[in-house]
Amino acid sequence: MATPGKSILLDTCIVVRHFRDSNAWAGRLDSFEEIYLPQVALAELYAGAYRSSHPEKHLQQIGRFLEAVEVLGPDESTPLIYGRISAQLAKSGTPIPQNDIWIAATALQFGLPLATTDAHFRHVIGLNVLSWEG
Repeated sequence: MATPGKSILLDTCIVVRHFRDSNAWAGRLDSFEEIYLPQVALAELYAGAYRSSHPEKHLQQIGRFLEAVEVLGPDESTPLIYGRISAQLAKSGTPIPQNDIWIAATALQFGLPLATTDAHFRHVIGLNVLSWEG
């Protein structure tokens, strides 16, 4: 599925920043041929849209974005990876939000680098984290 160096998985924070300033982020995203979004990140985007003062505007934004990405959902192997990550983080005393464990599990499952601004993903052993500050 993933083409090395040409595929990427996006964390929710990257998509939100792209929505706020697409010109600043388009160049980074354009350098990838395959852009993936974890299903849990999509759920977070929808939750944010419905909580906003302009839900219709944000729902349309999400809809347009979905035309350019592929959503990756969990399957029967994703919970195994989630469990391993969660245990590793607990043992090392570096817990991260549960949704972010699902995002990390998706990245590991599909062998994708994860673009994020959240430093806590660096605690996940084996995860290829691309730190994108804006």
